[in-house]
Amino acid sequence: MSTTDTSTGRRDPDGFPTEPGPPRRGVGDAIRGWWNGLARPMQWLVGVPLIALIAILPVWRPPLLDTPGTDFGGVMAQFAMYALIAVGLNVVVGQAGLLDLGYVGFYAVGAYTVALLTSPNSPWNKMTADGFFSTDWAWLSCLPIAVAITAFTGLILGTPTLRLRGDYLAIVTLGFGEIVRLLADNLTDVTNGGQGLAEIAYPRIGVSEDKPFGVFSAGNSAGDINSGVWWYWVGMVLVIAVLLIVGNLERSRVGRAWVAIREDEDAAEIMGVPTFKFKLWAFTIGASIGGLSGALYAGQVQFINPTGFNVINSMLFLCAVVIGGQGNKLGVIVGAFIIVYLPNRAMSIEVGGQSLGDYKYLFFGLALVVLMIFRPQGLFPARQKLLTYGRQVYQAVRPSAAADATTPADRR
Repeated sequence: MSTTDTSTGRRDPDGFPTEPGPPRRGVGDAIRGWWNGLARPMQWLVGVPLIALIAILPVWRPPLLDTPGTDFGGVMAQFAMYALIAVGLNVVVGQAGLLDLGYVGFYAVGAYTVALLTSPNSPWNKMTADGFFSTDWAWLSCLPIAVAITAFTGLILGTPTLRLRGDYLAIVTLGFGEIVRLLADNLTDVTNGGQGLAEIAYPRIGVSEDKPFGVFSAGNSAGDINSGVWWYWVGMVLVIAVLLIVGNLERSRVGRAWVAIREDEDAAEIMGVPTFKFKLWAFTIGASIGGLSGALYAGQVQFINPTGFNVINSMLFLCAVVIGGQGNKLGVIVGAFIIVYLPNRAMSIEVGGQSLGDYKYLFFGLALVVLMIFRPQGLFPARQKLLTYGRQVYQAVRPSAAADATTPADRR
C-alpha cells in the first residue's frame, strides 16, 4: 500500500495521516494557542490592559485610524452599537445556524420601547412625565424593560416559526422586520409616523455650565471627549457583559446543543437533543441582545424614525457576522468594525466629485463575493473544540484495529 508525503506528514490512499508531521499553523491559530495556554488569572492580566487600550482609542485618535470626514468618537460609538448587534445575531446565525434576515426588527422594538416610554412626542410617555423614575435615569430604567419586551417578542415570533428551516425561516424573519418597520411608519397616533420621536431620554450625567445637558447629550460635540466617546464607553461595557454571558452559554450544554443543531439538526434530534427548545433559546437570547442594542441606539441619537430600520440595515448586520466569521464572537466584532469604519474612512476620499463612502453597498457586495470564493468561513472562522483530539484518537485506535484485522498467517 503506497503512501504519499505531504506537508503534514505521510498519508494513506484514504487521506488519513499515518505518520503525522508538523501541523500547519497560521497567525490566528498561533494566537489562539498562546491564549488558551495561559491560566485564567494571566488571561485577565493580559486582557484588562488590552481592553483599556481599546477604550482610549477615541481619545487618543491614532492618525492611521482617525476619520477625517467625520468625528472619530461618533464612529467608535456606532461601532460599539454594531458590535453588540453582531454578537446577538451571531448567537442566532453563527451558533444555532438559524438564518435571520429580519434582525433589524428586534433592534427596532428595543429602540421604540425606550422612545415610547421617554419621548415627549409619545402618548405612552409615563417614565418621565408622571415621575415613575427619575428623569436623569429614565434611559437606564428603560433598558431592562426594552430587553424584556424584545425577548418576549422573540419568544412570540419563534414559537410558531422555528418549526421552519432554511429559506422558509429566512423569509419569515425578513417579513417580521418589514412588519415592524411598517407598523412604526403607519401607527401615527403612537409612533408619530415618519416624523419620528424626538427628545428621547439619556443619562443626565456631568451637567455643568459648558455642558448644561450633560456629557451624554447629542449637543456635547466639542472637545476630544464628546458624547460619542461617552457612548462608546457605555457600549463597550455592554459588549463585555454580553460576551461574558454568551461565552458561558457556549461552554455549557446549551452551546453544545447549538453546535449540534447547526451542524445537523436531524442527527442532533435523533441523539436526543430537544432541538426546538434550544433553537427557541437562541432566538430569544439573540432578540434580547438586539433589543439592548436598539435601546443603546435610541439613547445615543435621541431621535428615531422608521427609515433607520429598513432591510438594508438588517443586511449590514448579517454582513458583519459573515465577514468576521460565523460562530466566532471576537471575529464578528471585527466584522462590525469593518462595516462601520471603512465607509466613514472613505467619506473623506472623493473620486470624480463623489465620496467613496456613498458606494459602501457596492464595496460590501464585492467584498462578500470575494470572501465567499476564497474564504467562505469568514476572516476569523470559529475553531470548534469538539474535534480537538480527533487526530490523536485516530492514531491511537488505527494501529489496534489494524492488528485485530491481521490473520494468524500474516502474523507468522
